[in-house]
Amino acid sequence: MTVRSSIYLAAALIAVAACGKPAESQAADAAFEAVSGEYVTDPYHRYITFSYMHQGLSRPWLRWRDWEATLDWDAENPEASSVEVLIDALSIDSGVDVFDEHLKGERFFDVANHPEITFVSTSVERKGDDKGVIAGDLTLKGVTLPVVLDVTFNKASFSERSGYKLGFSGKTVIKRSDFDMDYAVPIVSDEVEILIETEFVMPADDSE
Repeated sequence: MTVRSSIYLAAALIAVAACGKPAESQAADAAFEAVSGEYVTDPYHRYITFSYMHQGLSRPWLRWRDWEATLDWDAENPEASSVEVLIDALSIDSGVDVFDEHLKGERFFDVANHPEITFVSTSVERKGDDKGVIAGDLTLKGVTLPVVLDVTFNKASFSERSGYKLGFSGKTVIKRSDFDMDYAVPIVSDEVEILIETEFVMPADDSE
């Protein structure tokens, strides 16, 4: 595999904790349709977005266009599952080309020296019927710090065309100053909210 990759985020992601649920839960029933194994992100259904407050005037939403994740799913014991995420820092997308180049510079992501952003889970914990927490190490601009993702298990499904799929939502908040990106704080907020929406897929012929 070329990339081993949740910040949710992703990913998100990154939300394996959610499936140790009572049998009467509809979400749990769906979760048990998915077999153990290695899942990867569906490239057509995976999103990492983030936002911050700009001068108290607006809350822009930006995204990463290119990222991949790998989910090692344990259907019998979801808390033993793990996830890894790899983001191409060059793929930052604000919707404004000039601003994208600004974000790639030394004051922010410094992509020339740090072209990748990674997240590697260290633990998974169930917090309810369809909720969980994934802790892991986020490496951003050469700084590695622990981050906790709040995750929701949405659904599992199977089809002959798509194989096994798992859908998750995740979110977290980080301080950019912790990652050597304190430019313009506090005029531009230090806190950054990260949202992850992703579907993981495993072809049926790869199932255990």
